[in-house]
Amino acid sequence: MENRSDTDSSVNGGEPELLSDQIRNILTDEIASGALPPGMGLDEQNLADRFGASRTPVREALRQLAVTGLVEIRPRRGVIVTQTTPERIMEMFETSAEIEAMCVRIATYRITPLERGKLIEMHDASEALVKRGDIDGYDKFNREFHETIYSATHNTFMADQALAIRNRIAQGDGDEASRRMRAHMLNAASAIGRYISMQIKKEA
Repeated sequence: MENRSDTDSSVNGGEPELLSDQIRNILTDEIASGALPPGMGLDEQNLADRFGASRTPVREALRQLAVTGLVEIRPRRGVIVTQTTPERIMEMFETSAEIEAMCVRIATYRITPLERGKLIEMHDASEALVKRGDIDGYDKFNREFHETIYSATHNTFMADQALAIRNRIAQGDGDEASRRMRAHMLNAASAIGRYISMQIKKEA
């Protein structure tokens, strides 16, 4: 029976939203963290039972993940978490660089005073992480800083695409090429962060 509501807040207790969006976000985080490793199968019914939903929002969530490349939908084999190769990471990095540049450009026009203040505070606070050489802390800051930029575009689709690609790159396959590409991405992202910080300080 598929009579469960497809618009609900039961998955994460937040504001009511489409279950497909909630499920997609949770699965995205689990794929990025490695909780759902590359090659793992994702069964619609098992996911529906896990999230207390019908198969319809689960199917839609998986479709959205397939569009961003996080999963592959294979005939007769179902849905699996995508295997990430160094070549694929390079392609994603190139795409990410373009999308991030677009996000920065749009955010500079649409950012609210509150969002601008938050970015300035975050950027100033990051100096302590750099001085301590706190790589893990800076990695976490970098992600939060760019998510704030994505949000400042006030374009949900663009923000979702930018975040999905960053999650794919962070997923990586652990070999040297992947690690180098991830480091390269962080360096480029930091440059973008410095640029937008200068822009918002000029306009503050």
